[in-house]
Amino acid sequence: MESRVIFRSAELVPGSNMASPLHDQVKSYYSSLESTAALQTSAACSALSRPLSPGIQQALTLIHPEVSKRFFGCGLVAPEKLKGCSVLDLGSGSGRDCYVLSKLVGEDGHVTGIDMTEDLIQASRKYVKYHQERFGFAEPNTEFVHGYMEKLSDAGIRDDSLDVVVSNCVICLCPDKRAVLSEAYRVLKFGGELYFSDIYANEVVPESFKLDPVLWGEGMGGALYWHDFISIMKELGFSTPRLVAASRIDVHNPELQTKADGSTKLHSQSRGHRSQCVKRHRYHVCNSEHIRTPSPSSPHKEVYFRLILLARFGPADFALFPQMKMQFKGKIKYASGTYRAFKLPQHSIRNSALVTYKGTVPDCAEGFDLDASNSFKVNVCVEVDAETAAILQYTRYSPDFLLQMTEKPDPKLSSVQQYCNLSPFLLADRLGSYVKQCSKINTGSSE
Repeated sequence: MESRVIFRSAELVPGSNMASPLHDQVKSYYSSLESTAALQTSAACSALSRPLSPGIQQALTLIHPEVSKRFFGCGLVAPEKLKGCSVLDLGSGSGRDCYVLSKLVGEDGHVTGIDMTEDLIQASRKYVKYHQERFGFAEPNTEFVHGYMEKLSDAGIRDDSLDVVVSNCVICLCPDKRAVLSEAYRVLKFGGELYFSDIYANEVVPESFKLDPVLWGEGMGGALYWHDFISIMKELGFSTPRLVAASRIDVHNPELQTKADGSTKLHSQSRGHRSQCVKRHRYHVCNSEHIRTPSPSSPHKEVYFRLILLARFGPADFALFPQMKMQFKGKIKYASGTYRAFKLPQHSIRNSALVTYKGTVPDCAEGFDLDASNSFKVNVCVEVDAETAAILQYTRYSPDFLLQMTEKPDPKLSSVQQYCNLSPFLLADRLGSYVKQCSKINTGSSE
């Protein structure tokens, strides 16, 4: 791993057409916020569903209060084993995460924050020297660049140059999320990691939400339906995203809650619509929001069971059902989710493997949690699928595991994958992680 990567501290490229009305809307919204308390949801106060490591706890105590005051993230984007890494923070905001990462990567690492809001860039730059001195570094290892996440090359960020890319509740504010995720893939080295928190919806959010500046600014108007996010990541070439942590998001402002409730419509008047509904709701039957069986008097009982049958039998049997046009109304729910995904050589490993954790990842002497579903105890041999084996073989965690390939082909590679275990709603429910109220002011009350 390279000891340091220096980026050009560039301003926005003259004449760039990157800005859109939604970009300007976000800039205006966040420039007007003086602190986390001004937000109208619990996103920035999401409960942590995994304990903080001692290294992260120490770093947080050293952050300047003014930097922490204007933190608007929805999780904690600090993966393990960062010493010496080159890290990019997409949408760095006040710089809180960058400074935490600065401490974790050490003097041989480097952290760059990029943000399109000039006020936040200028504010975060004020504290570079402060944190250098607090951390006891001879030279600063952090810089902040004014630019767009959708166009990282304009900020001088090269292909295959980064060990880790992080982002904290910002991709939901971008109009073109695929472009952001594609850029992250481009600038990562092979073996590099995208580790980020964001806001997700349990349904596809209506297009009309984009028109409301507060809904968009709070991350709800641009929240991805979580399963669409998984699909985009796979299409771009990332490994299957691993869900690390999750919590429900509560809306404090009653008026905003009414706007955010929304509704979804299903139309089945053409074969194309039928296939789309089947594809989309094949996974919804696994989601805790839709798995409850309606009561006998429920007006949606027939709709529910038709969706169950569609999910089970597929579009080929759709003709068994009469022509129907139906509406399925319900509140749109939101959750914050922290995922990690890796840029791996394609089809590098096809068989399962036996792996043993050595206990050498810093702050993880007893065990290492790759994600919420995969934990490795020290000196305990376990069998893993081909993709997990590839992650442990080709990333910065390779020295921390003994890996022995088996002769058993991974059955997951030849079957349709079900991703219910990657739902942030299911994980939040399992962990009981639901933020009811936080340090909001003048925003109404929650139940």
